[in-house]
Amino acid sequence: MPRIVPASSETVSQAVAALRAGGIVAFPTETVYGLGACTLNPDAIERVYRLKGRPADNPLIAHVGDAGQARQLVERWDERADRLAHRFWPGPLALVLARRASVPAIAAGGRDTLAVRAPGHPVALELLRRLGAAISAPSANRSGRVSPTTAQHVAEEFPDADELLILDGGPCTVGVESTVLDLTVEPPRVLRPGAVTAEMLSRTIGAVDAARVKAQAHAPGTSAAHYAPQTPARIVDTAALADAFHDLQGRAAILAWTRTEVPPPHRTLVMPDDAAAYATRLYAALRE
Repeated sequence: MPRIVPASSETVSQAVAALRAGGIVAFPTETVYGLGACTLNPDAIERVYRLKGRPADNPLIAHVGDAGQARQLVERWDERADRLAHRFWPGPLALVLARRASVPAIAAGGRDTLAVRAPGHPVALELLRRLGAAISAPSANRSGRVSPTTAQHVAEEFPDADELLILDGGPCTVGVESTVLDLTVEPPRVLRPGAVTAEMLSRTIGAVDAARVKAQAHAPGTSAAHYAPQTPARIVDTAALADAFHDLQGRAAILAWTRTEVPPPHRTLVMPDDAAAYATRLYAALRE
């Protein structure tokens, strides 16, 4: 089993040592837990892809401590990037810019662009500060499955990864992946929606294109089948809920805002009734 350790000064130092030695570390962010390796170490990055089972053309997000560290990884960091970083970093927004030649292509899925973000979690920021380098990390789950929002979720995903160190920083507060914004096109394009909305972005840098958000191989975490629970899941209109049970085999769980009466052996998981709190709870509820 992987080793879960409470995040502390000592265990962050252990994580730094593991990363510098070319290892992989799972760490908390405000969005989901990440499976990280040093961005400039292609061998370590390759191990992340292999452990996760991630397609080689699906790029990773490089996590940085601040805008200054991001500039070392990308070309053409402009005034818009500065405004976005000042407004939303540290936080759940990844910016796609031209990749510097010094960054291994494998860290960007073989592409000439790179997604960078500063995570809004004190453990992640302390890890980056002590390491003094960027960490490339997808979500710490098997490729295509539901992302982890607790350290225990990570351990359940990789039960045979004895060498994996998991820093436990508690449940993630945002709970869904970061927004990804492509600054290499005009107008800037939202490649993946998240907690930072298109409206928030447009108030900061002007018009953004959010109309063509779809599965795109050049955006991190947007393959056609992604974040999928092992149990089949579908959206059912409230009015059609009773009829939906006729097609079910075995037990079902209903995620609803209020306690909904369902016939046994089915059950209801009551979810928060505002969007931000719902997002925080969503992945854990799907796992449950």
